[in-house]
Amino acid sequence: MPVRVDVVIPCYNEVKVLEQSVLATLALFEQHPQYDWRLVIADNGSNDGTSELARELDARHERVQALVLTVKGRGLALREAWLNSDAEVVSYMDVDLSTDLNHLPELIAMVAERGCDVAIGSRLARGSKTDRQLKREITSRGYVALIRMTFPRLKISDAQCGFKALNRKAVQATVPHIENRMWFFDTELLILAQQAGLKICELPVRWVEDKDTKVKIISTATEDIRGLLRMRFRRKAKA
Repeated sequence: MPVRVDVVIPCYNEVKVLEQSVLATLALFEQHPQYDWRLVIADNGSNDGTSELARELDARHERVQALVLTVKGRGLALREAWLNSDAEVVSYMDVDLSTDLNHLPELIAMVAERGCDVAIGSRLARGSKTDRQLKREITSRGYVALIRMTFPRLKISDAQCGFKALNRKAVQATVPHIENRMWFFDTELLILAQQAGLKICELPVRWVEDKDTKVKIISTATEDIRGLLRMRFRRKAKA
């Protein structure tokens, strides 16, 4: 039996791009029948028609499942989708497909076939190719430097790329314990995975910035710094 794989697309007010991204992803599924794919649209509190479109796509396509939440939060959407999944491998990617979709089968293979518990796309690893504004490049590299200062055992080059996969063991070891419901969710996941002794693997990716991104650099950076301090303090308190 092929390995069941859930690919989650968290959405907040993405009605303009959702259908195009879903169709592109379904076409890729057809090209890689070695896995039993399912695409989960995890809408979290949209008010622009995204939830209605998600339900339409669910009704129209056998491999699509709509998960409609009334509360905003990308991390919350991933938590609900992954904890309620019966798939052997779960993953997620951003709805704008900033990361080249052709990387997806390799990301899944790292978990399903190559012994990785967690596989993450990296825009900063050797071999990656990115097209983005200088300020975002500097912010990403600065954030990785902060992670290395606070959690030196976490050997990663990029925590926030929206392109990750986990096996069921990794989900159970990390996701129920993640407190953040927004953007720090990814970093908290990786910190908990490292502390649990899980194998984290990186995949250099091709990545093109979406100029209409909803990520707000200042507020996200503040959230990330607070999250790192919370995790660091909690670790010392338990020591």
